[in-house]
Amino acid sequence: MADPEKAGNGSSRENPKYESATVLEMEGVGFRYPGTPHDAVDGVDLRVEEGEFVVLVGPNGSGKSTLCRLASGLLLPSRGRIRAFGLDTAEEDLLPTIRSQCSLVLQNPDHQLLASTVREDVAFGLSRLGLEMEEIRERVDEVLAFLGIDSLADRDPLTLSMGERKKVALAGALVRRPRLLISDESTGMLDPASREEIMEALISWKERSGAALLHATHREEEVAMADRAILLNGGRAVFTGRPMELFDLEEARELGLAPPPLVELARELARRGHPLSTPRWSFHRIADSLSALVGHDDGGQGS
Repeated sequence: MADPEKAGNGSSRENPKYESATVLEMEGVGFRYPGTPHDAVDGVDLRVEEGEFVVLVGPNGSGKSTLCRLASGLLLPSRGRIRAFGLDTAEEDLLPTIRSQCSLVLQNPDHQLLASTVREDVAFGLSRLGLEMEEIRERVDEVLAFLGIDSLADRDPLTLSMGERKKVALAGALVRRPRLLISDESTGMLDPASREEIMEALISWKERSGAALLHATHREEEVAMADRAILLNGGRAVFTGRPMELFDLEEARELGLAPPPLVELARELARRGHPLSTPRWSFHRIADSLSALVGHDDGGQGS
């Protein structure tokens, strides 16, 4: 797997227009779609720091997708204020700069696949950035290798499986090297193994590149992977804090959110004096921690 860190986000960090390590800040943001009687987002305050993984969680219709589009600059708030990278989205002349540093991945990849080959599709988002062809090729090769889909480079995206199409859509977002990567339920419509592959790719890219990750989901196991969780209900942010605190919240339980089995397992092991070392509650990482724990209990002989 290629290392995105060597590419990094250097160009954006060196740009003197960027004044803040806070990549996204919303203050009292509201949004109502034309012709609808209620706000889709109502008075939301939100802050995402550089390198942070923030998850948006809530039932259908809670405002997750609208917030993702507001965060990316595709929608502008009906009221309130949004600053991205220290720049105000109300200033129209700054919107191209803001949007150039955000990448949005949608739930349905077919809404983002535009070209006749994977390579052309991933390169499409770079065509407006004025890059040399050699740099475009290098970026595309790097991200295809990172996601393990370099062998698909000359295939028609629409002939691929859903999991493969998801990776192509993600590649098109990552190749732009955003400071803020926004995922709107990008793990939807996938089996558990494929969902975990996408989540590991999102987190790995974030950790290696230093980008921030804003991920909308309704899956508890993905909430548990985040640094911070925001619970939405009726367009309002009703909780902001650590995922483990969210799982203990009465309102979260009323909305059907409960600690996933992996979290319950980790908590039980901690109660028995065997805390796991991993801060990320993915299946294979917990399995690795359990293997290490068994090896330690066996005097380093393993099982």
